[in-house]
Amino acid sequence: MTRISRRLRDKFWVVPLLFAGAAVGLALALTALDDWFDTSLSLPLLFAGGPEGARALLAAIITSMISFTALVFSITIVVLQLTSSQFSPRVLRTFLRDWVNQVALGVFVATFVYALVVLRAVRGTAQTDTFVPQLAVTAAFGFVLASVVVFLVYIDHIAQSIRAATIVTRIAEETREVLDQRHPPDAAERSLLQPPESGGHRVDAEAPGVVQRVDDRALLELAEEHGVTICLLRAIGEFVPEGAPLVEVHGDVVPDEEALRAHVHLGKERALDEDVGFGLRQLIDIAERALSPGVNDPTTAVQVIDQLHDLLRRLATRPLPPRQRITGAGRLAVHVPGPGFSDYLALAVDEIAHWGSDVDRVQHRLGVLLRDLSEAALPAHRPAVARALQSFGDPSRALWRKQSPEPTDTGLR
Repeated sequence: MTRISRRLRDKFWVVPLLFAGAAVGLALALTALDDWFDTSLSLPLLFAGGPEGARALLAAIITSMISFTALVFSITIVVLQLTSSQFSPRVLRTFLRDWVNQVALGVFVATFVYALVVLRAVRGTAQTDTFVPQLAVTAAFGFVLASVVVFLVYIDHIAQSIRAATIVTRIAEETREVLDQRHPPDAAERSLLQPPESGGHRVDAEAPGVVQRVDDRALLELAEEHGVTICLLRAIGEFVPEGAPLVEVHGDVVPDEEALRAHVHLGKERALDEDVGFGLRQLIDIAERALSPGVNDPTTAVQVIDQLHDLLRRLATRPLPPRQRITGAGRLAVHVPGPGFSDYLALAVDEIAHWGSDVDRVQHRLGVLLRDLSEAALPAHRPAVARALQSFGDPSRALWRKQSPEPTDTGLR
């Protein structure tokens, strides 16, 4: 998926605008077809009224579609506010990407625009030279019936989409898709090349932002062209201040810095396109909100832990190497750091264990999760699970401690 398509996917107005454009084209085509053929015959199902009747029908459609559109927009805004306050503001992007909401608004806008375009084609009165586009007016009536069906589907979809189980499951499914892309289940363990020691040419970020995506294929081409090794200094999901080091180049020739920055996409907030940790972060936020005294909903927290259990089990049974691109000669060309299993485990368990320390169901479910991971994890991941099990139940200690004496930021926050 290209960068432009990713941006358009997050825009709520794209689908309604496309529908409106298609409606204009269809209205012009049907009115031209009516003008070309003799449709004044009384054919079954075709609109048989005169210009006044056509104008009255189209005016009623235009008025009703404006009301429908305003109602759908109002419901959507209320749902976004409710979701942001009750679950987490970070799940709003899921609702904005929801194609049912976009299609519903698009159908209503398209019907409104279509009726407006057809209305301008109706000419004359019953006593003068008349032109009534029967095909176009009949199609407008069909669009109204379709709009009623879409409205009923939309109401049912909205009612289902604000349920806690639906939101949690949807986020987990999106996270699984990203996980399968980043770490395929059938990927074999491979030996990693050690990135060069620090000391290369550093390229700073021109503006602050969060690392959302890294085009490592394009970076590979730059590295092969100039015979260098490109190492990212920030992980996916990590915030980069303006002027902070972003990329380090090891070699005699340094590629164009603007080209290097262009292949490391920074945004205002984290995105789930390549960031497995952001999917976990959204689930954890929902669990913490559910465990807060103001909400006091441990059942939702347990539902979140169930999905985290599945995700952590998938992570525990797969190798999680950093992203590396190797040249045909076997030289390291691109190195993108990433979190390890211990980072994911700490992110998923620590905060929920802290805020749910006095909830027996939460503590029991976390214990089941950790014991299952201890049996299913690959040998390389078992030490992290063992440390978590050893610390589990002691609220004065975190469930996981980094082995490195110096803290590092892997973007998991």
